[in-house]
Amino acid sequence: MISQEGERLLLKGQVTLGTVAALLTQVRARLAPGVAMLDFKDVTEVDSAAVALALECLREAKQRELALTLANLPAAMQDLAELYAVSELLQTQAG
Repeated sequence: MISQEGERLLLKGQVTLGTVAALLTQVRARLAPGVAMLDFKDVTEVDSAAVALALECLREAKQRELALTLANLPAAMQDLAELYAVSELLQTQAG
């Protein structure tokens, strides 16, 4: 599930292979000028699909000429990004 608070899109619950397609659809629908952050602070579970989601959201934002940052990546997601050697692509800022 995704909600919006000002410039933040807040992900909630699981970001896994089973949920990522629906989450990506929601992000694409909300990604517009004024949205500057994808916040993972309320995410309860991740798998490698969460890394793919983050990368795709960044790519989509760039394509739309929007500046999007990531915030509050779960430790497990950061570990997966390091394992896949893409952690430098997931530049984050504190929530």
